[in-house]
Amino acid sequence: MTDREGDQPALLDALAPAPAARLPAGTAANVPVAQVLLESPVPHLDRVFDYAVPADLDDQAVPGSRVKVRFSSRDMAGYLLNRTESTAAPRLAPISKVVTPLPLLSSEILTLCQKVAQRYAGVTADVLRAAIPQRAARVEQEFTRFAAPDSPETVASPGPREAALALQSFGPEGWPNMVVSAVQEARSADRSVIVAVPDQRDVDRLLPMLQEQLGDSAVAQLTAEMGPTPRYRSYLRLRYGHAQVALGTRSAIFAPVAGPAQILVVDDHDSSHQEPRAPYHHTREVALLRSVHTGAGLRFISTSRSLEIQRLVERGWLSDLGPARTQRTAIAPLVTASRDSYQQERDPTLQRARLPGVAYRTARKGLELGPVLVQVGRTGFIPAVLCESCRSRQTCPECHGPLSLPGHFGQSDTLRCRWCGLHQRGHRCPACGVTRFRAGAVGADRTAQELGRAFPNIPVVSSTSDHPVTEVPDKPGLIISTPGLEPVAPQGYTAALLLDGDAQLAREGLDVPRAVLSRWFAAASLVRSRAQGGAVVVTAEDPELTGALIRWDPVGYARRELYRRLELRLPPAVRMLTITGESQEAESFVTQVQLAEGLEWVGPAPTDEGAHRWMLFFSYAQAAEVIAEVTRVRRTGSAYSAGQGRALRIAVDDTSALQF
Repeated sequence: MTDREGDQPALLDALAPAPAARLPAGTAANVPVAQVLLESPVPHLDRVFDYAVPADLDDQAVPGSRVKVRFSSRDMAGYLLNRTESTAAPRLAPISKVVTPLPLLSSEILTLCQKVAQRYAGVTADVLRAAIPQRAARVEQEFTRFAAPDSPETVASPGPREAALALQSFGPEGWPNMVVSAVQEARSADRSVIVAVPDQRDVDRLLPMLQEQLGDSAVAQLTAEMGPTPRYRSYLRLRYGHAQVALGTRSAIFAPVAGPAQILVVDDHDSSHQEPRAPYHHTREVALLRSVHTGAGLRFISTSRSLEIQRLVERGWLSDLGPARTQRTAIAPLVTASRDSYQQERDPTLQRARLPGVAYRTARKGLELGPVLVQVGRTGFIPAVLCESCRSRQTCPECHGPLSLPGHFGQSDTLRCRWCGLHQRGHRCPACGVTRFRAGAVGADRTAQELGRAFPNIPVVSSTSDHPVTEVPDKPGLIISTPGLEPVAPQGYTAALLLDGDAQLAREGLDVPRAVLSRWFAAASLVRSRAQGGAVVVTAEDPELTGALIRWDPVGYARRELYRRLELRLPPAVRMLTITGESQEAESFVTQVQLAEGLEWVGPAPTDEGAHRWMLFFSYAQAAEVIAEVTRVRRTGSAYSAGQGRALRIAVDDTSALQF
């Protein structure tokens, strides 16, 4: 009885309301508590902390502003998310400084960044780093006179979600015109628009077209190449509603446009859409999350079809806007595979020829009418040296580095090491002893030289990463380009030669075939229709890939490959997560993850960088549980052991890890 009586005061104390927080002197009278999210990559700090708002910062400390606070004896930056009347904390420290009083972060973008971090087992601050540009203080003076924009948390009725297929990359049927038409349609309904493209070249094509139709002030560009000051100005123009169309690369998907937006993503399969920094999010997935959260319309436009988009089409989540077969036949060029049985009978030497007879004839005929595109697999002069007999790769006897064929090889019989620089005269193949060698994959520069001799008096232009060319005139000329850097001919190319197909397909990786096919479609889409004499020659032996190009059927290939992946339980038919790092640390991490019955880690496998990688495959239904568990282990280890897990690379759905 005495014990029960003694327990009664403790019970009453537990039921009593918590005492009011002790606020420092000089705190603002109204809504004195600020909820702050720290800009820290530390997983266990990915939550809101309460601080007091000093009276002298009352007007500046607005939701969305960037502040400085004292945390663990250090000054740290953060975002003020909200202001409240009370807090559960017994004591509050004051905000040290308001870095910018402008409401940079809207509630919609905050929610989106949190969802992205949750999906990728990451930290919200890392996503915000990609979403909000670097600050330029002098630019803010241009916006201080404007009223703070409202950011209501509204969800409109879901807009249409579509997957569109572009047959050309130029002219009225080209994907740029498809984008402009979609933007005009959205703007006619007074809706804001986001256009995310792979790189700056695409932005440079679309920007003048959109400005011509909508006016210069309506479009804001968001790319890393434009520099921090103009990028920050564009971000604020969108945030304050001075521009309604955001055009840019992967960070543009976070553009702070007002109200539900129409979202357009071009070439979602392009690797440039993958963020190289943690949490390694992808533009496509961020667009899907934003569409679901806001009800924004969503359209994916590409000259090919990614497996991820095809999966959503198969499930009915995306509508397929692919053209009918008759339309594809009318607009696409005539495609010929140089390695098919018919061409082999006509040209028995084509197995050894880099430029088979059908390719030479197609180029010669095309040059009578206009420019001819030649896509090569790599840049440079000669990337590799192979034995003429056994096809083994040749390395330097001194340092085991890769050997190259210099321009004087025919006269001097000398190879040169690209690592140590030594010249190897009279080199013999260590496998068979032969002294005859060939280029394993001839680069753009060497191809330009060879074709210049084959077609005298024809101008030759090279477009590579060292010297990119954006546009070429509609007159005869040979345009040598590496994948992704093909210039545009205003009226289209008369022909295209897709060389080095087998060399590109010989690289390791689960996604190599579909990546090569997408490059072929991108290059072939720059060629005129077959009715206008347009022709494409592809030099590769893979009948499935070349057949998809001949039929101009990227959707059919994507569907077949997707169902193959489903049988093999490989992405994107299933989800995957990888843990990469030092052997002991990675193993310690994975052993702490509590997996559902039936799930097992695959690994560890060594990487080229000397680390070890573990992989986990799971269904879409299991994804939320698995990623939440990985996040829990990461945060727990971060909180109880300083630095634990910080050196690990945790990536979700990163198929580049699947090398064979």
